[in-house]
Formats: sequence, structure tokens, C-alpha cells
Amino acid sequence: MLYVCDIKFRTMKNIAIILVCALAYCFGVQAQSTIPHSQAGFDVEKAGIAQGKIETVTYNSKTVGTKRKALVYTPPGFSKSKKYPVLYLLHGIGGDELEWFNNGKPQIILDNLYAEGKLTPMIVVLPNGRAIKDDRATGNIMAPDKVEGFAIFEKDLLNDLVPFIEKTYPVIKNRESRAIAGLSMGGGQSLNFGLGNLDKFAWVGGFSSAPNTKAPEVLVPNPEATTQQLKLLWISCGDNDNLMSFSERTHLYLQQHRIPHIFYVEPGGHDFNVWKNDLYLFSQLLFKPVDTSSFDKYGLHGARAESNVRNSKYPQLTADHRAIFRIKAPDAQKVQIDLGRKYDMVRQEGGIWETVTDSLGEGFHYYSLLIDGVAVSDPGSETFYGMGRMASGIEVPFKGGEYYALKDVPHGDIRMKRYYSEVSRSWRRFFVYTPAGYDTHTAEKYPVLYLLHGGGEDERGWATQGKTDLIMDNLIAEGKAKPMLIVMLDGNMASAGFNAGALKAFEAELMQAVIPFVEDNYRVRKEADSRALAGLSMGGIQTLYAGLYHTDLFAHLGVFSSGWLPFYQKIADGQYEFINKNKAAIDSQLRLLWIAMGGKEDIAYQNCQNMLKEFDTLKLKYTYSEYPGGHTWPVWRNNLYNFAQLLFNK
Repeated sequence: MLYVCDIKFRTMKNIAIILVCALAYCFGVQAQSTIPHSQAGFDVEKAGIAQGKIETVTYNSKTVGTKRKALVYTPPGFSKSKKYPVLYLLHGIGGDELEWFNNGKPQIILDNLYAEGKLTPMIVVLPNGRAIKDDRATGNIMAPDKVEGFAIFEKDLLNDLVPFIEKTYPVIKNRESRAIAGLSMGGGQSLNFGLGNLDKFAWVGGFSSAPNTKAPEVLVPNPEATTQQLKLLWISCGDNDNLMSFSERTHLYLQQHRIPHIFYVEPGGHDFNVWKNDLYLFSQLLFKPVDTSSFDKYGLHGARAESNVRNSKYPQLTADHRAIFRIKAPDAQKVQIDLGRKYDMVRQEGGIWETVTDSLGEGFHYYSLLIDGVAVSDPGSETFYGMGRMASGIEVPFKGGEYYALKDVPHGDIRMKRYYSEVSRSWRRFFVYTPAGYDTHTAEKYPVLYLLHGGGEDERGWATQGKTDLIMDNLIAEGKAKPMLIVMLDGNMASAGFNAGALKAFEAELMQAVIPFVEDNYRVRKEADSRALAGLSMGGIQTLYAGLYHTDLFAHLGVFSSGWLPFYQKIADGQYEFINKNKAAIDSQLRLLWIAMGGKEDIAYQNCQNMLKEFDTLKLKYTYSEYPGGHTWPVWRNNLYNFAQLLFNK
């Protein structure tokens, strides 16, 4: 990427504002949701309406070896001559079958909804989710045997309680007529048991799900089957709940695998104000035709972006990829968010500034705060070197990003290495990806890909923004790429600018400093067939310059979102002439010239097309690929994913 940035701190007042902004970042206020929160009085008993009945039942549990209790709510107008679907509603770690009744008033909430004609008539069962003989919430509720009781409850539920309910009450006995939901520990149980038994449950809800929630890939090992079988998957959490990370990780996995679900983030913490509202909204969706296209409207209450610093609740992302920014800058006169397009932030009470953007494209975006015209990083976000300076970044979930998801596969390392360059007479550094097994398979030597960043970035780009390690870990684990080292070096040279001098300086650094150092200090193969060179944007130009003149050293070249720019025309013409004169040698040495663009919206698109016309005239063999997305990191991650699979395949 080619960026020019000039930042001026014009007054001490600007600096003071920035310090206040960094120290007083605001965490606690939410944007208004498109889904109405439960209305005042939704949990208050109303006179003159029909009421359901709630009673205690006792059933024999063969799983536990004792008789156990549950509460059962039957709806207004209940008749044994009709058959009903059933919702199993679970409590938290500190409760029992009475917790919802005592604190959540489910019978009142449901009665009021029935009076408004908003519910499908259903039976609601409130069991004790602690399946041990002493199932009271007394003593040390965190004792291992008591916690284990929550896992054992799966057998008690399926083998004892459900059969009892279906024998005792007039219920519909199929999966489409069973729902399970719960709060906190019960939310984790609901996700674990519901998603783990799709032959028994088609409606699943997790409210503020606790750490007992299984990892997403365990919950949903077969995304396609889950999508086909589920009627509704609901995940919700209060925006000020310390357990948010468990809901978020499940949501992100489901989003990556395109599994329809509702992820509803609402104002509040880990308490019944949140859970009552969850029951109010969730119950209205049950046992009715489902319109998955309506799911996104639950999402204006955003979830924290994965690129946020630890414990920072802003920026947030909505289900439709709008970003919610909030910042505290009480002395500022004007605050904006610069995402390429500038968004004015609106001052609120207490010096809080806020804005909600339009829907953002999937993937990674650099951005800045503009405080009275001064560009600064957002203290709520991780920073990245990517605009010629440290800038904020926001990662918008990408439905096609499964190939760089964190998975349970053998993981390699990214290591930072400093070296002294005799070429530049300076200390420099690179990052190097070593595949899983590098430190144990000590007799093995590996091929190497030298991978270059774009303008305004440095050697950190591919290691952080590019997610190189995750892409390669997954490819290697799936047998789609050869284990290799990837050296991510700094392409910025002391000779500033984009000119022949800078290109020659980079070529010398690569050939005379980096490659010899790598080959002296790492177990790598040293033949041309085991070396590759690739880069994006500016790095693509460096690849063209250093690679096509040295096909005796690099048998594989990758050019991402790049091509000779007009002000490089003299250099380009010289290279075309070189190719023409050395065509036979290049054809025999170069195994792969892979050129990729981010579609017509890529700012380098026309430069690349002009270059390819010259290559066609010269009859230079190349492979061309387009991946829509413009001049952005989602495109380059995909480029690496595809390019790496083609390397070192003799």
C-alpha cells in the first residue's frame, strides 16, 4: 500500500486532549438497538389476564439414583386434549430449579406475552441442572463434584427428565418441538446439550453462557449438518458481562461457517435484568416459522471487535458490520473517525463522543481518530504500523476467513530476528515463520519464501495484519502446502522514495545481507527451486525488480496488487528488454510467476494490466488470478493462501 502521512501536533492543548483520551477511554454505553428491549412492566403481574400454572414435579432419576425435582409451567388455557412443544429452561451455577422462579418471574413474563398474542402455546420445564444426589446450591458450589454434576445432567435430562415430561404431559415428541435455553452455567449446558443432540433439540439458546461452554469447533464439528437441523440458535450477553468472551468466540465461529444464528448483545451485566429480557425475546421466536433474514436486526448492539485491546469494549461491530465508536475527550471541539471516509462524532454528556459508521467491508481496516484535526490512535484498539506510522486497526469478521481461523492443529512460530547489515551499515530485523516441528525435526531442511510488505508498512505487516502463521498452520495441517520457512523482511530502505536507487538498495539488502544470514542461521535448502519471493503493492514492485533479474536464485515469484507504475516506466522498459534478451534462461529457470489482483477496484489494477500486455508480447509465462476486494489485506491474505499451495511442488 502506498501512503503518505504528515502528522503535526499544533498546540500543547492537542497533546493534553490526546492524553485525556488515552487515560479516560469510555467503556460503558451502548447504541440503541433496532430490536426493542422488553418494555417497562413486562415482568409485572397484570390483573384481568389469563394465567398459566406453575407446579413442582418429582421424577425418578436413574442417572443420579434418586428422585429429583423440577418446576413445570403450563400456559393459560392449558388442555390435556392438546399437545404442546416444550422449552427446557436452565439456571446458573448458584441456583437450582427455583432460581428462575424466584428471580426471573418466567410465569409472569410468559403470561403477559400470551395476553398480547406473542407466543406459541408451550410447556416450560425448569429443572435442577446439578445432577448429583445433594443437588442443593449450598456449601462450595465450585467444588469439583458439584461442577461435574452440571455435565452429568445431560444424561439425566435426556434419559430421565425428558421421558418423564413426555409421559406425564401432553407434549409433541419430536425434535422440532423441543427447545433448550439457560443462563450462565445453564447457558453453557444449553449450547453443549442442544448442539450436541440435534436429534433431540431444534431450538437452542445460550444467555450469558459460562466457561463450561465447549469450544466452538467441538460444539459444531459439522457446520453443514448443524445449519440443516437447527431451527434457531440464539446467543446473547450483556455488554458489561465479564463472560462475554465465551459468547463472542462461539458467534465468530458460527459467522465464519455461515451458520444462521442470532447474536444479541444488550445493555447490562451478568444478572436477571439481562436474562429476563432474553427470555422475553427468545420465547417469542419459538415454535414458529423462522426467517433467518431477520436475524441481523438483533445486532445494532455491537460486539467488541477482535482487534480491540484487552478489556476494551469499543469499538464494537454490529451484525451488519457497522462500527460503533465511543471515546472520551472532554476538551475537544471536534472529533472524527477517519476510515478513508471521515465520520463526525457527536458529543454526548460527560465529554463522550460517539458515532456509528455505515456497513464496513469484511476484513481489516486501518483507521485514526481525528481530535481537533490531529490524527491519533484509538486507545481502545490495537495499533499497527501501516500508514507510515502506528495506526489503529479494526477487524471486521469475514465469512470466507475459515482458512486463517485459529484451529486445533499443530502450530508453528513467528520469531523476530535482529541482524547487522553490512549493506546498510545498520541493525535491522525480520520476522520468520517456522512450521510446526522445526525445532524437533532437526535433520530436515526447508524451502524458503521471502515475503514483502507494502508501502507505509514494515516487516510486521505480514506477521500481524497478514495472519501468515494461521494461514500456513492450517494449510500445512491439511496437506495443502509444503512445510516452509517464511521470512518477512523490512523493505524500507534509507534511500527514501520510490525510485531506482531504493530498488537497487533493497535488492542489495536481500541478496547480500538477508539471504546469506538466513542460510547461515536456519536449516534451509539453498537451491533456486527451494526459494520463492513475493510481495504486495510496493513489495510486488520489489519482487519484480529483484526476482525477474534473478531467476537463477528464485524459481517462484508472486506479485500481489502490483505492477510497474508510470513513474517507473524507464525501469520497466529496461526490464522488458532484459526479459527479451534472456527469455530462454528465464523460461528454463522460472517455475512460477503468479500475479494476483484485487479486481478492478484495486488501485494497482490498470498498472498491472499494462504490464501484462508487455509480458504477453514477450510471451513470458505467468498465472493470473483475481480476488475481489481492492487493495486490502483480505485480498492479500487470500493471495498468500493460494500462492503458498503452488510452491515447491516438484
